[in-house]
Amino acid sequence: MLAGKDKETNEFLVEQAEDENIVLHTEEKGSPFAEIKGKANKKDIYEAGVFVAKFSQDWKKNKKDVVMHYFKARDIYKQAGMPAGTFGVKKAKSVKIKSKDIQKFEQEIR
Repeated sequence: MLAGKDKETNEFLVEQAEDENIVLHTEEKGSPFAEIKGKANKKDIYEAGVFVAKFSQDWKKNKKDVVMHYFKARDIYKQAGMPAGTFGVKKAKSVKIKSKDIQKFEQEIR
């Protein structure tokens, strides 16, 4: 998995993402984009979602469950005038990342 840390690295990550790979971002603005390299199952997507949620503005502000969108890289588009780090998505699925899993991850990385 690769992840951005700001709008510039998110921009780079999305530009280089391979069409069939899964990309994740929170429903709310202000999170890293992450790309899962290779085939991803539901567990992989959820675990990557925990990582993205942990570093999101949504988690920092609310400390509640975080809704994560995930999609194939091929479904991402950029229109003229969109700021750096901002993208549109044609088809997205959602998964709710539970606050207890984010808290557990925080404990593990300390």
